[in-house]
Amino acid sequence: MSETTSTNEENKPPLNGRRAIPPNYSNDEENEVPEMEAFGLIPRGFNPRDYLRVVDIYMFKEPQEINKQEHHTDKYYNPKLIVRRGQAFQIQIDFNRPYKPETDQFWLEFLMGRYPQQNKGTYIPILVGNVLKPGQWGAKIIHRENNSIRLSIMSSATCIIGKFRLYVAVLTPYGILRTRRNSATDTYILFNPWCQLDAVYLDDEKEREEYVLNDVGIVFHGNIEDVKSRSWSYGQFEENILDACLFLMDKAELELSGRGNPIKICRVASAVINSRDDNGVIAGSWNNSYDYGVAPSAWTGSVDILLEYYSSKQPVRYGQCWVFAGVFNTFLRCLGIPARLITNYSSAHDNNANLRLDFFLDDEGKVDTRLTKDSVWNYHCWNEAWMTRPDLPVGFGGWQVVDGTPQETSDGMYRCGPASVQAIKHGHVCFQFDAPFVYAEVNSDIFYTRVEKNGTQVVEKIDTTRIGQLIVTKEVGGDGMVDITEEYKFREGSDEERLALETAVMYGVKKQSTQDTTYQPQTDVDMDFQAQKAVLGNDFKVTITFRNKSRNSYTATTYLSGNIVFYTGVTKSEFKKHSFTAKLESSSSSSFDIVIKSSEYMRDLLEQASFHFFVTARINETGKILAVQKALMLEIPTLRIKTKGELVAGKEASVIVEFTNPLKQTLENVTLRLEGPGVLRTIKKQFGRIPMNSTLTWEAKFFPMRPGLRKLIASLNSDALRHVYGELVVQIQKP
Repeated sequence: MSETTSTNEENKPPLNGRRAIPPNYSNDEENEVPEMEAFGLIPRGFNPRDYLRVVDIYMFKEPQEINKQEHHTDKYYNPKLIVRRGQAFQIQIDFNRPYKPETDQFWLEFLMGRYPQQNKGTYIPILVGNVLKPGQWGAKIIHRENNSIRLSIMSSATCIIGKFRLYVAVLTPYGILRTRRNSATDTYILFNPWCQLDAVYLDDEKEREEYVLNDVGIVFHGNIEDVKSRSWSYGQFEENILDACLFLMDKAELELSGRGNPIKICRVASAVINSRDDNGVIAGSWNNSYDYGVAPSAWTGSVDILLEYYSSKQPVRYGQCWVFAGVFNTFLRCLGIPARLITNYSSAHDNNANLRLDFFLDDEGKVDTRLTKDSVWNYHCWNEAWMTRPDLPVGFGGWQVVDGTPQETSDGMYRCGPASVQAIKHGHVCFQFDAPFVYAEVNSDIFYTRVEKNGTQVVEKIDTTRIGQLIVTKEVGGDGMVDITEEYKFREGSDEERLALETAVMYGVKKQSTQDTTYQPQTDVDMDFQAQKAVLGNDFKVTITFRNKSRNSYTATTYLSGNIVFYTGVTKSEFKKHSFTAKLESSSSSSFDIVIKSSEYMRDLLEQASFHFFVTARINETGKILAVQKALMLEIPTLRIKTKGELVAGKEASVIVEFTNPLKQTLENVTLRLEGPGVLRTIKKQFGRIPMNSTLTWEAKFFPMRPGLRKLIASLNSDALRHVYGELVVQIQKP
């Protein structure tokens, strides 16, 4: 097949001494397939019309027809046939005369890419037989009538994922007659979580509906004390998204022959989702300036990002972790790999993977920003993809961590995973890929180390419980939150947890012991820090409480530092310094209130309205230091969304978005975005300014596309205020 592809000189691939055929990693490129492939000299009287000839091929590719219904692909906004592997589908072939099985011979050919080869799975000839074997390529006739036959075709449960071209070939004594190239018969084949033989098989129907078919999700953000949520439109069925996702594999230069393997696909996708080192989909920016791009908090879903990348082939600006994770989730679900978005609260970004984050204090007990390199992210989002792991010992299949946010390089590229969640829990971090990094994200300890004038390091406090305290995802079939911390780690302090840690250390996770440094904590005085719920633009108070359990009375020189931070825990600026001396009577508690004024923090506030308080106290009589830190999020006002009249698919409707500016200042450069998968494509609207306390009302007209329960998601972005969201669940009636 591949030898006779083309005789034209100009179509010949460039010579390459190492391989006969150039690398084949474009699903889009095609080869020329001859309509008449002669066996030798053709006699003069030969007329192809005398033989069986294909007049038409009918693919049953409408959403309401059998193929898309049975293969759960009826939601794809795509006119071509889309089926899942390892499951039978039907086509009808109309010939120019009735088909005679005794004398006529025909077969089907599925081709992919420019250099189709049978041994690579990119050229698939299918002969018509009497029986279909599960999970293997085959075809059989299930109905004959007049000049037509109906075929049931089974695809292999391990075949390549992507877009195939279909030809029907008829054998004549002098050569093979083929149908013309017809893009209307192109067939997309996807992963099949409904098929037991597929590597991504998931046995629970409710979970398949959530992790493969749900096109809206929830991103949990905020921090451990104040969990916040917002909706994200995955939109994996929207127009051109499937082609955009296949293009990502071309961009990542994944050989076509490797595209049946979900492990390979996840690994290359985790690199191509970010733009570091391969010009991938999203450029990350964590510095609060988003010139020539969209602020990460303004996106409401993945569709705009993927379509922009597909058309421009240039990284889309800008993303942060939940944007990378949201787009990655769309990619996985679109191809049929079950996937979910995970949030890890208090996520360790440990620069040297030694399971310890070091916060250095100077001799007064203030944090030394020069020496402190590690950071605790308020939260970090990644994805889990569901698959078997035949490359690992038994028991490590199931959910795998994949992370598209560029943090550290893995095998020379910014990528992470797939790493088995089960392996991380049990400390078996020797198994590929990147398990030690994920293990550290959820298991590190925080060391508060005081550096004395002579350079001696004294460990003042070790916090073993803060990192990875809460790991969550959206519940199946609802918008609630599910705590999945126990899937990543055993209960804090349990024997199993210690054993998992020892296993991880044995497999090469670096764990520094406390023996190398002096560690004598102050045990008879406790210090606690609490902050009042605070609304953006208002004053609020924080309280420091000491509990002196000893019979001695002490004085404590106390220092509070209030910082405005990125959600990654990196400080932008210190906005509050306050020090005082606390008298601690024996066997008693004492509390001290400090007021934080809005005028102190509003000027430098970052988009997630996130603060970080550091409190250190030196007990003057013993010289010991107490340290505590706390993240605090301000309440950000939300958008209100409502619709007018009843919503019917295909009929004009209108939606109203309202927002009241709560700040004591005018909002400049305001942008609103509104989208809803299956309801409306993203609409953007710009407003110059919103004066303080005034309300903005925006009415937009749209035509709901599909009936059913749907969600509208809106975001507001401005210079002084970001991360403002609103959502509304709507029921769209059938026309």
